[in-house]
Amino acid sequence: MTLHTLTNPAISKKAAPKLFVAPLLNRIKKESKQEFEEMQQSFELMGWGNLPDELKIEIYDDVRFMVHELKGYFSSCDEFVERRRNSVHFWVSSFQDGICTLQAAIKALKVKSLV
Repeated sequence: MTLHTLTNPAISKKAAPKLFVAPLLNRIKKESKQEFEEMQQSFELMGWGNLPDELKIEIYDDVRFMVHELKGYFSSCDEFVERRRNSVHFWVSSFQDGICTLQAAIKALKVKSLV
């Protein structure tokens, strides 16, 4: 009887996280899918839908914050934000026009780490 009581709590502990994890993973999956679709639509609306994924990844945060600002979540009048946006537009346009290579655009737009 002692052996049976020792194994039951272990089984119930293993089952408990599954009840919590499954809905959480489903919610994350759903939110990720929605965010991906929204970002693809944002790239399309900006005329950047055909950009290579490597460049899209590099400017993902820039585009996401542009969309958030357009939705009215915040307003940025910061000169550094404006300069970054101008830089993104310049390098994306340069790549699309064939003035620079993909690697040059990515290198120019890569955010340097402070560490």
